[in-house]
Amino acid sequence: MADRAIALVDRAAGSWLSRTSGNGQVRGEELTILRRVAALSSLALVAVPFGLSFVTTPAVALPVGVAAVCAAFLFSAVGSIALSRQKPVPLEMPAVVQRQELMLEAAAGLVMLLDPHGVVTTVGGRDRAEFLAWMRPALGRGFFEQVHVSDRILLLQAVDMLRQGTDATSIHLRLDRPTGTVEGEQFVHISLDMTARRDADGQLSDIVTQARDIGRERKLYDAAAHKAAEAESANDAKSRFLAAVSHELRTPLNAILGFSDMLAGEYVGRLENDRQREYVGLIRDSGAHLLSVVNAMLDMSKIESGRYELIVEPFSIASAIRSCEAMLSLQAKAKGLTLTSRIQRGLPEVVADQRAIQQVLINLVGNAIKFTDAGGAVTVDATEAGDMLKICVSDTGIGIAADRLATLGQPFVQIQSDHSRRYEGTGLGLSLVKGLVALHGGSFGIASTPGYGTVITILVPLDGTAAETAQDQQPVEFPPRLRSAVEQSDIESKEAFNGHAKAKIA
Repeated sequence: MADRAIALVDRAAGSWLSRTSGNGQVRGEELTILRRVAALSSLALVAVPFGLSFVTTPAVALPVGVAAVCAAFLFSAVGSIALSRQKPVPLEMPAVVQRQELMLEAAAGLVMLLDPHGVVTTVGGRDRAEFLAWMRPALGRGFFEQVHVSDRILLLQAVDMLRQGTDATSIHLRLDRPTGTVEGEQFVHISLDMTARRDADGQLSDIVTQARDIGRERKLYDAAAHKAAEAESANDAKSRFLAAVSHELRTPLNAILGFSDMLAGEYVGRLENDRQREYVGLIRDSGAHLLSVVNAMLDMSKIESGRYELIVEPFSIASAIRSCEAMLSLQAKAKGLTLTSRIQRGLPEVVADQRAIQQVLINLVGNAIKFTDAGGAVTVDATEAGDMLKICVSDTGIGIAADRLATLGQPFVQIQSDHSRRYEGTGLGLSLVKGLVALHGGSFGIASTPGYGTVITILVPLDGTAAETAQDQQPVEFPPRLRSAVEQSDIESKEAFNGHAKAKIA
């Protein structure tokens, strides 16, 4: 009978769910109560009439017992279900609280919530165990009291900025490390990222802070700064040394050149034979070469230290090129080379330091002659390119390999640096060219093909304003980096000058 009663309860619950379509569902706990009450009621249907039969007739005991059992069944079922529905049902955590808990648990470093006065209210973070291993308790004002005294003002200023409307800020602090934790380290350097959270009225409600240990980064930064200071000091010492040596060498060199000129001119007596004249000439040439090297070293040290002063004035670039040809034409003829210049007609005057531009031309043409074999040609082209003066020095010499272009132009770097090199020099020529062009606010480019030749192109402002600006921003980068290489089309473009230029063969 109990099994049949339970089956009837299940059937009734299913019929109820199908009619309500899910509205007013019978929970599993309530169905269990109904089943238990039904089972007890089925037993009472037998026991109650049987008991009443002892005090009254069976005709009265049976209906009275059934009615009492049914009433008890309904009262028990309704009461039990009502009590069960009064039990509190656990609610899910709101999404905002879940995100906050996730932030406190999963965010890197040490995460703290601060109230608007900077007092720590909550501590969390993925790496909090590493911090709490040496920190004192951070809640309340514990964190503030661990901040180094001289850095506390930074923390207070950051909190005040967030109170006044700033959304986020970041500061670097030093925390006092308790003695005995790590030997030799008094402070812990941390980066503190602070983000403001505000209520509906826009007032600061709390501050989310994320602390990260930047001790390793700080050590690397300090080491890099120390190395940079050492390098700068060494570079300054080198520049001072070059300047001192250059000045000290120029005095005896002037005497050597002066007396060798007197001997060669036979002002103090005639030389007895040609061998003596040859020796005097070698002394004079060697002294002149050494003086040029000393002057180059002195100019380089001035450029590096920012003490090279430009005297900007208008002058004719054609005159400067012709002067360069006059100085180097004999050297070109001695090697069997053709030295040619092509200057665009109507080329305006350039406003620049004439001595510096003259030295640029001499160095470029001298290098071209040095690295070009007999039968070759060296050409100097000057044209106007917008508001710039464009000078190209090309040769048909040995050329430069692509892997050497990156280092070309650095002080004391040469194309051939081994013991068997064929060409003399110190490697300062192109360094000076690049430095002097940079002082004028210009650019330097080079293109070369081994075995075919080299083209070096410089661009200098015609009006000289860039030179004055560059002077105000001393010192310039020395040696300046190579700009983009001149394309092979620049070599071919020289033919376009023929219709507007005049040529002169040295």
